[in-house]
Amino acid sequence: MTVPAVSRATLARRVVLVTGANSGIGLALCQRLLSEDNQIHLCMACRNMQKAETAKSELLLSHPGADISLLKVDVGNISSVIKAAEAIKQRYEHLDYLYLNAGIMPNPHFSLKAFLSGLLSRKVFNMFQTGEGLLIQEDWLTDDGLQQVFMTNVFGHFLLIRNLEPVLGQAGCASQLVWTSSSNARKSAFSLTDYQHSQGQESYSSSKYATDLLSVGLNKHYNSKKPESLDPMVKYHSCTSGLGNNYVSSRKMDVDVETAEIFYQELLKLEGKMKEKINITGDHS
Repeated sequence: MTVPAVSRATLARRVVLVTGANSGIGLALCQRLLSEDNQIHLCMACRNMQKAETAKSELLLSHPGADISLLKVDVGNISSVIKAAEAIKQRYEHLDYLYLNAGIMPNPHFSLKAFLSGLLSRKVFNMFQTGEGLLIQEDWLTDDGLQQVFMTNVFGHFLLIRNLEPVLGQAGCASQLVWTSSSNARKSAFSLTDYQHSQGQESYSSSKYATDLLSVGLNKHYNSKKPESLDPMVKYHSCTSGLGNNYVSSRKMDVDVETAEIFYQELLKLEGKMKEKINITGDHS
C-alpha cells in the first residue's frame, strides 16, 4: 500500500483522527476542532472518499490553510480496519486524539407479523401507548460473519485501537480516546458473539449498552493514568440554553467498571478468533 508522506511540520503538530468525519457529528466535530486550534493536523477517516473530499473542501473554505489529510477506512470491515491502521502507523509517529465517531443503525420498518402478534398478547396496550412492537430493525451479517451494527459501532473501532497501539502507546499513553454520540447513540440489541449466529450458538451478551461498556473499558485501559481525562463513567452532553449560552451537562452511565472489563476481555477473545479465522481461510485482502 502506498501511503502519502507527511511533512516534518505535520509530524510536529498534534495529530487528531476522526472516524466518520465526512458528515453529521463527525464533520461538525472537525469544524469545532479547527476552530479551537487551527495548528492541529486533522486526519479524516472515512468510508466514502468522494464525500470525504467534499467535506475536506468545505472545511478548507472556513479554515484556509488548515492541515487536513484523508484516510479510507470502513469500520464495518475487518480487512479495511487493519489496512487503515497500518497506513496510520506508516504516516504518523503518534496520535494525540482519536475520536471514535463512525456508526450506523438499521432502518426501522413496520412489521405486520409483530403487530398481529402484539394484538393477541398482554402487551397490546403498551404497544399502542409506546409503539413498541410496531417497528422492528433488521440487522445483517458482514462478509466476516459478524452482525453489521456490532461490527461498525463496536468491534471495528475496538480493532482499530488494538492495531494502533504502537502510536497510541499502552495505558497512560499520550493519546486521548473519545467516543462520540454518533456511534454511541446508534445502539441496537446485538450480541457479542453474533459471528456465531449461523451456528445458532448462544451469545455471551446482548445489550443496548455495548458502546457504553466499551467506552468505559477503553478509558480504563488507555486513559486511566491521564490526570486531565474525563470521568469514564460519565457521558458529557453539549447543550445550549434558551438564551443561546453553551454549556456541558453530564450524566452517569448505567454500567459498572467490572462489567465493562468483562466485556473488554470478551472482545479480546473475539479478536483472537476472528484473526484465526482469517488466517485459516487465507483471507488477507
